[in-house]
Amino acid sequence: MLSTVRIYLCLLIANLLIAASVEAQVVDKPIVQINGVTMTADSLRAVPGAIILVKNKNRGVAASNLGVFSIVVYKGDTLQFSALGFRPKEYAVPENVEGQYLSLIQLMVQDTFYLPETIIRPYPSRRAFEYAFQYEQIPDDQYEIARKNTDALTLRALAYLLPKDGGENQSSYQNQQARQAVYYGQARPMNIFNPLAWAEFFEAWKRGDFRKKY
Repeated sequence: MLSTVRIYLCLLIANLLIAASVEAQVVDKPIVQINGVTMTADSLRAVPGAIILVKNKNRGVAASNLGVFSIVVYKGDTLQFSALGFRPKEYAVPENVEGQYLSLIQLMVQDTFYLPETIIRPYPSRRAFEYAFQYEQIPDDQYEIARKNTDALTLRALAYLLPKDGGENQSSYQNQQARQAVYYGQARPMNIFNPLAWAEFFEAWKRGDFRKKY
């Protein structure tokens, strides 16, 4: 029994030593801070919003509107550059970099998009064009659909007409219970003598909050 316990203790100590050595190696691995800018290869203009990721690692940064970025990586890591309208690029950080700072100018090459063929034909007559201009129903694009879905008046109408879900009902009930708990053991105040309540009442009356809503 004692020999088995000793074996387990030895294995545990060995695992702890191995983990400590691995962690020490990771901590002692040299790091470098890369300060750079992403630019176009043909005109040397800034590429705003470029995404810089560390390959095979779940971390990265985004370039500013001027294409400037800063990231801390280990020496030997590979950076992946990607931007809308540009070809992806990779940059391998040299392991023999002197010091802990590195300046980088990453040139991005514009990518070519091949669009499907579009044939434009004129209307047969001016009358047909005028009729189509007045009555043709053009489907909304994604931007217009998103604008309509986030319209303030639409959101207010939906909030007023749609019933509350379970979470909203629970929140409303808990708020009501919390307000009632304030006056446990005592009489609730009457707002009939409260000038602020009367002012709020007159403002609501002027706004038409008490009118019938259809």
